[in-house]
Amino acid sequence: MTAARTSDAREALVRVDGLKKYFPVRRGFLRRQVGAIRAVDGIGFDIRPGETLGLVGESGSGKSTAGRTLLRLEEPDAGRVWFDGRDLARLDADRLKDERRRMQMIFQDPYASLNPRIRVGKAIREPLDIHEIGDAHARDATVCELLERVGLNADHATRYPHEFSGGQRQRIGIARALATRPEFIVADEPISALDVSIQAQIVNLLSDLKAELGLTYLFIAHDLSMVRHLSDRVAVMYLGRIVELGDCDRVFERPLHPYTRTLISAVPAVPRRAPEDRCSRPSGRLANPADPPSGCSFHTRCPFATALCRTVSPELVPASGDASHVAACHHVEQIPRDEMETVPAS
Repeated sequence: MTAARTSDAREALVRVDGLKKYFPVRRGFLRRQVGAIRAVDGIGFDIRPGETLGLVGESGSGKSTAGRTLLRLEEPDAGRVWFDGRDLARLDADRLKDERRRMQMIFQDPYASLNPRIRVGKAIREPLDIHEIGDAHARDATVCELLERVGLNADHATRYPHEFSGGQRQRIGIARALATRPEFIVADEPISALDVSIQAQIVNLLSDLKAELGLTYLFIAHDLSMVRHLSDRVAVMYLGRIVELGDCDRVFERPLHPYTRTLISAVPAVPRRAPEDRCSRPSGRLANPADPPSGCSFHTRCPFATALCRTVSPELVPASGDASHVAACHHVEQIPRDEMETVPAS
């Protein structure tokens, strides 16, 4: 088992185990495969009903691919995904379509995710038409209700996407995701393409919708302040693998993995530690996902790396016996505790 369990699997709405997605690297006139980019390399986690799991990491860490593969928008190369006890990898097209009524996605780019030739009302109504939910009158009424729920007006249904700002378009994308009344939503960096002044509004909207509708989220982002505001637990990805997973406050206040410490240290804040804090400045270069290093994938940048790190890949293990907070590091217990502490977010 490659998944780290921080909740009872029987309670989980979503359960991921050993999920992998590789993209072939082809070269030459005949386009022969010479390697593979390990975008998602054996990740595992559980998400309980009504919970938000934040998935964070640098660009290229595999976060978005993980979300798309989880919903089978990308076909996995290995691993299993259970949704409400059903193995999505083993469902045929018809049964997967039925399950997709309960699982939706909010895409990263509100400019690219809406067809510029289709009116907003038709775009929101499309999932209702595909799944044959309600009659024509009920579908039109649902579109108006959804627009108002996300903070827009019902008469916006007759307009085209180019008539809206980026924040408004993302609200339209959220309304479309809610059309089938899903239980689980993958929000793939829903604020990264928006102005900073709008980002908090969208995150607050997602938080309100979660409370009102009892939604469960996988919230993918690289803005750690927004992740902490919305998430119950956090999973940290690096080069296709989860390197730390635990309760949101515990991860932010006392990170276990040097990479997590690096991410948190990069957030602008008033520093408590001296500039010589060696964990805030990773050494080495970012590894190539098509040719990842042996052993721990972070060892080329880690100030605490040893020979063991360069040869043996670490498993996710709890620190100090706390099974709810795990990290993939050989030296979690050996790294001085004061080296790993950070300033809680305000």
